[in-house]
Amino acid sequence: QVQLVESGGGSVQAGGSLRLSCAYSGNTGSSGCMGWFRQAPGNEREGVGFINSGGGDAMYPDSLEDRFTLSLDNAKNTLYLQLNSLKPEDTAMYFCAARSGTWPRDFGCPRGRSKYDYWGQGTQVTVSS
Repeated sequence: QVQLVESGGGSVQAGGSLRLSCAYSGNTGSSGCMGWFRQAPGNEREGVGFINSGGGDAMYPDSLEDRFTLSLDNAKNTLYLQLNSLKPEDTAMYFCAARSGTWPRDFGCPRGRSKYDYWGQGTQVTVSS
């Protein structure tokens, strides 16, 4: 069983930054995919970044990769999401997620919400103009 706990959300002005943290525990499979998703009211939950816990580069939607940075600190069992140059449209609940099984580190992580089995409770990000 994998447990995920997000933190770091808050309210910022447009153009500001936040760093979200996802503390994880349990068996992640040593080489499995983790990611961040977000969901605004009325919208689908969408992926914003993914990484394999066994190594490899993070992946992002093309529209976000210039502003968001995902990183993993295995020593601290924490997955981070750095949010820069925030815009009002970034306002959403941000969720951390993990897959239950292993995933080859040379393969890109799946990006679909249905591909992830464990979820945190979410942390709210609000960006004002």
